[in-house]
Amino acid sequence: MGWRSLNLVLTGLSVAAVSWLAACSRSPGQATPTPAAAVLPPVAAEGRVVADAVVVPQRRAQLSLPTGGVVAEVLVAEGEAVAAGDVILRLDAARQRASLAQAEAQLAAAQARLAELRAGPRPAELAAAQAAVDAAQAQLNRLQEGARPEQIAAAQAALDGARAALLKVQEGPNPAQVAAAEAELANAEAAVAQAQAAYDRVAGSPDIGRRPEALQLEQATNNRNAAKARLDALKAGPTAADLAAAQARVRQAQAELDALRAPPRPSELAAAEAELRRAQAQLDQLKAGPRPETVAAVEAEVAAARAAVDQARAALADTELRAPFAGVVVELVPGVGELVGAGQPLAQLADTGGWLVETQDLTEFGVVRLLPGMAATVQFDALPGVTLPGRVARIQDIGKTRQGDVVYKVVVTLEPGAAPEVLSRLRWGMSAQVTIETVGPGPSSP
Repeated sequence: MGWRSLNLVLTGLSVAAVSWLAACSRSPGQATPTPAAAVLPPVAAEGRVVADAVVVPQRRAQLSLPTGGVVAEVLVAEGEAVAAGDVILRLDAARQRASLAQAEAQLAAAQARLAELRAGPRPAELAAAQAAVDAAQAQLNRLQEGARPEQIAAAQAALDGARAALLKVQEGPNPAQVAAAEAELANAEAAVAQAQAAYDRVAGSPDIGRRPEALQLEQATNNRNAAKARLDALKAGPTAADLAAAQARVRQAQAELDALRAPPRPSELAAAEAELRRAQAQLDQLKAGPRPETVAAVEAEVAAARAAVDQARAALADTELRAPFAGVVVELVPGVGELVGAGQPLAQLADTGGWLVETQDLTEFGVVRLLPGMAATVQFDALPGVTLPGRVARIQDIGKTRQGDVVYKVVVTLEPGAAPEVLSRLRWGMSAQVTIETVGPGPSSP
């Protein structure tokens, strides 16, 4: 306990003793005030309170970040002045930037889906849906109306042609075809004989294989063989495969004609009607536009994506340590490349444009005598002989136990007219002594 605190305690004990003696001197019949009506006697003192104090900036803050990481940049140095919002340091934020880019892409996709819903169908989509309805209606009409006369006539002609082809296959070749094939074979044999004679005349030549006579003999032989095969085929008549193919063509033509003449089956009509309803429903849906609940769902997607973007931007902003107010960076802890943790103190920022003085050892016996606005004087250990005027700005409502005493912080502001040359020499944490006048001009003492 300091000597000032001890002096205040002794003063309080003296006051209590005087009050006790006054109470004992009352006559037996004199009424003793009840606790509810008792009035505290005025504190007898020399009219001032003296306390140790420390110089602090008018605004100060210990800065940290809500996230940890590796320091990528340090943009200021200790002792450098910064404006409100200036970046002091940045952490490596590659992961946060990637998350922001992803969130922005998802937001753009959701906004595009919402814009597409709100824009409605394009003219080309409506035209395609209308064309599908028209095609389905035409198909249903064709089934209900049956085949047209010209379609039946064409199918009958195709059947007649297939029957004629079958009959021709069944009859086989006529004598004229056989005679023509025999004449072709005779000519081919004569050509072979002529080519053979020419070949025999030069057969002894060493290059007989490359002579034109050899080539002519080979071609004539091939022509004779082909003519003989055609003649043999004509004489043999149609094969089973030829008959089967011709008969199949007749059956196919008959089926097509029967299908045109027959009425549509119920299943075909039902299928055509169902296709028409489907095409019409799709067209109606396009014209009606999206359902409200669909739009609401996509709007919710956009809102969620926008919230994700805001969250990603906030996470990116959390990697930058910014000055909350204009001041001087009086302490800067980490350097580039250092790993820092979430909530770790990284810098101290102070607004040194003005100074406050805070008491350190003012006990409960002294604080009860103070009121905001009381005049004070401040002396500094580092500036002997210098005294600056001040005034009580505020008194802390809760005390703290310190070395057995309950002490309270009282903040004293220096008067605006204080010497600038003295204020410029003050530093954060300098020791001071505050004397507060509890009587005289200013608010009255309690």
